[in-house]
Amino acid sequence: MNFRDHDLTLRMMLTLGGLSILYLVFLSILYYLGFDVSFLAVLAAILLFSQYYFSDKIVLMSLGAKVVDEREAPELHSMVAKLARSAGISKPKVAIIPSSVPNALATGRSVKNSIVAVTEGLLSTLNREELEAVLAHEVSHIKNRDVLVLTIVSFISMLAWFVMRSAMFYGLFGSGSRERNGGAIVLLWIASAVVWFVSFLLIRALSRIREFSADRGSAIITRSPGALISALLKISGRMNYVHPDEIKKVEGANAFFIVPAISKESLVSLFATHPPIEKRIERLKELQRSLRL
Repeated sequence: MNFRDHDLTLRMMLTLGGLSILYLVFLSILYYLGFDVSFLAVLAAILLFSQYYFSDKIVLMSLGAKVVDEREAPELHSMVAKLARSAGISKPKVAIIPSSVPNALATGRSVKNSIVAVTEGLLSTLNREELEAVLAHEVSHIKNRDVLVLTIVSFISMLAWFVMRSAMFYGLFGSGSRERNGGAIVLLWIASAVVWFVSFLLIRALSRIREFSADRGSAIITRSPGALISALLKISGRMNYVHPDEIKKVEGANAFFIVPAISKESLVSLFATHPPIEKRIERLKELQRSLRL
């Protein structure tokens, strides 16, 4: 069943529209103040490109993940291949992370260079149907090119961060023209700080929407929203029994995981990369009712 979630689509469009307007206003302010951002723009582009190009290697290396072939994990490869065919994409590579934390992630700069990785803890926690639902969620991320989307929208946010730091440095250590340009520097700092903070919140909101979208993609690919609901409950429930030291080892990859490995609920939802489990389950239940019509 191939149908759109109009609410998710509208929210995504509004978020992207808000980011676009914010970025246009910021660039207009920079132009008005005569600020030359060419060097900072190039620097931001290089950093983001490096992050985009090497993120898969960095994340997998930090987690100690090992890419496995079909002989080492035949069942896992079989499931990923089946789900990739259903999603209409080429089969991603498969990796296993030596961690007791039950989780999974997808990364890679493109569909052809993508990797789906699961932890040993996930393999021992979920049954086949639940594991397939989690893998379908990750395949949906790859199909939607979420790494690319979030990298692109992060460009001006990073530029604003550099401008803010540069304005602060110039205000503190600038030459004799500081007094004459003091007002412009203050305005520049305020504008860049506001743009960075608001874009940070909007990008986090976009990330949460992409998670809802991947959940939806999993439900449609597998035709079993209930399996993903069960998997999310098992993963989040099992997380409470994992040793805090094990969680700390993998917390750096939380933005990539299907469920963030957080030992304490210390962040408000406004700053979270993922929606609350309860809201994700609620949406999946709604979809489950729709699929039964």
